[in-house]
Amino acid sequence: MSDSRLKLYVDAQFTSPYAMSDFVVLREKGIDFEVIPLDLDTLENQADGYASLSLTQRVPTLVHGDFALSESSAIAEYLEETFPQVPVYPQDRQQRAKARQIQAWLRSDLMPIRQERSTLVVFYGIQSGPLSPVAEAATRKLFAAAQALLADGRENLFDQWSIADVDLALMLNRLVLNGDAVPAVLVEYAQRQWQRASVQEWVRFQRPAL
Repeated sequence: MSDSRLKLYVDAQFTSPYAMSDFVVLREKGIDFEVIPLDLDTLENQADGYASLSLTQRVPTLVHGDFALSESSAIAEYLEETFPQVPVYPQDRQQRAKARQIQAWLRSDLMPIRQERSTLVVFYGIQSGPLSPVAEAATRKLFAAAQALLADGRENLFDQWSIADVDLALMLNRLVLNGDAVPAVLVEYAQRQWQRASVQEWVRFQRPAL
């Protein structure tokens, strides 16, 4: 299962949770692909060459032959349909819809957590001070949803591992790795998801100094 034409454009610091998510999808599916980092600080994502590929001029962008696609959820769903042999979404229709709901929620909500606990804490170990009241409210919302989804002590969100597990674990690790108070069951879940080989490969990328 390989296609040398596949390229994944990511940020040069390897801190984008969305680029990481698509990287994990590709690795889990066993697809051959090239990782191409872009320096967002120097606006490489706005250069003519990349701007002609990426409608949004953001990362990640996937290039498959003469087809280019941006936005991580769209990329993951495209890969799932194009390379279905190793699924990264639940096979049950309702569970698959729920996984996509979780992903969409994590990408569109909980902004105070994303602002006050950037992925620099996850990938560079740069910790921040106490959460603001609005961020604390967002963490309570996150914890309530995650505990409800994992209420029966399951190891994954669904019957089998899915890419939604990585997305949820990353959001939790923004807090766990900063030393914030997180329910033990959620800490264990996040740590377990973090040990997947595909995730660890991303975590261990050589990153430039800040």
